[in-house]
Amino acid sequence: MKRFFVSLCLFSLLFYSIPITNMPVAVAASPGSVVINEIAWAGTADSTSDEWIELYNTTSGAIDLTGWTILDDTTTVYSITGGSIPANGYFLIEDSEVSTNVTANAIIGVSLGNTGDSLSLVDNEAQVVDTVNASSGMWYAGNNDTKATMERINPVASSEDPANWANATTGNGSLGRLGSGILGTPGSQNSVYSGGSVQAEVAFETLSVNPIEGSTFTIKINASNVSGITGYGFDILYDATMIGYSSSSEGAFLSQNTAVATSFNEGLENDNPGKIVIGGTRLNVPLTGTDGSGTLCTLTFTALKTGSTTLVFDAPSYIKGTGGDIPMVLNSRIVTIDAQNISVDPAQNLTITESSNRYELSLNWSAPAAGADTYKIMRRAPNGTFTQIGTTAQTTFADNLNIIPKHTYQYQVIAVKGALDAAPALGQAQDSRGVKGDNTRSDRVDGRDLDNLARHYTLALADANFDPLIDTTYDGIIDGSDLIDIGANWALTY
Repeated sequence: MKRFFVSLCLFSLLFYSIPITNMPVAVAASPGSVVINEIAWAGTADSTSDEWIELYNTTSGAIDLTGWTILDDTTTVYSITGGSIPANGYFLIEDSEVSTNVTANAIIGVSLGNTGDSLSLVDNEAQVVDTVNASSGMWYAGNNDTKATMERINPVASSEDPANWANATTGNGSLGRLGSGILGTPGSQNSVYSGGSVQAEVAFETLSVNPIEGSTFTIKINASNVSGITGYGFDILYDATMIGYSSSSEGAFLSQNTAVATSFNEGLENDNPGKIVIGGTRLNVPLTGTDGSGTLCTLTFTALKTGSTTLVFDAPSYIKGTGGDIPMVLNSRIVTIDAQNISVDPAQNLTITESSNRYELSLNWSAPAAGADTYKIMRRAPNGTFTQIGTTAQTTFADNLNIIPKHTYQYQVIAVKGALDAAPALGQAQDSRGVKGDNTRSDRVDGRDLDNLARHYTLALADANFDPLIDTTYDGIIDGSDLIDIGANWALTY
């Protein structure tokens, strides 16, 4: 019989060419192998329409969900067209990709009633794998006011026991479409989880000191209570407007302080800021894991501006053992960036005098006790605002920018240190040398000055051909008041 079976198989393959796609490639999942684990039936604080459902794989092997469905009150069908759920991992179904900042595994137009629906998870062979709220009564948990999700306490305990569900008590750092915190844990272990055993945890360390704006800071990713870990992969979301990613380095836990060979890689997804992809694995043969707690890797960032931001583990994140993915808690971290706490004293002893050069004023001052990197030189413009006319690292500055004789100029000298400006030091002065109205600088007021004014008459400060030497009244327009200066000083010389 055995020889006949082989011959028959060969005959069939040669002459009938049975397509392999018509052959079954997997058996149906057993009930409870994948469960409905969390339901955001109330949406989020940003939108009541941003609903989502999280599935959890209770087994030690990945399961293909292609062709699976969720029946909503037996009439509405949510179809999963592709994707697999990792061992002891999560599968996130969102109403839209912007429902949360956690990457969805499937986008399906989920619409759940606030007064309760019955949900049935059905595999590709029409076998019911899990049910929730079969009676279609009120939801077992969740809150329409706080938008707390409905979380399963023990994924292997009965889904139809109301006592096995509770309101989410905390979030995992994930955010809604407008940036509000989600009171739930999409893509990670439920906040109310109680599986009856000590759970592995992966978390960002708590920073002992808040980073200062403009500074570089590091933060570790630590694992605790793990057994047999051989590798890990993390997708980490961050706000690139708040912090800038620099690099990551491998921790000592996986290699047991270099006793075991490892491989480590890190980088931005497609070189785009906002998502970091990190992976590490042991290379020992045969592959064995390590137990306990320790640092997996350390990330380095630059604090770009003050405020709070969250580092979030995205849904594909995992830790792996020799038997597959290891169940774990993923804890995100809020990072608060403080303002720079240095102070800058103002420049001291500002004096402004006529320079040895005509049409030039000399500004001199003393550095503040703590010093300064540079100084901004500001002069009041005809429109009344102070405008920067120069920068220097010295404690002296010569202003020869269109100085008009006998006009009093007002100045500010601002000490700068780092990104901070000190209060301005104030001063004023005029150049007494020359004749007001001598806009051609010939040392006499005559017809050439009058002709020069006529050619620029009515031009204002914003006009391209405006000549500030003709605006002897320093009001931002060449008009009759400047003509009066010429008439009052006609034929005078210096």
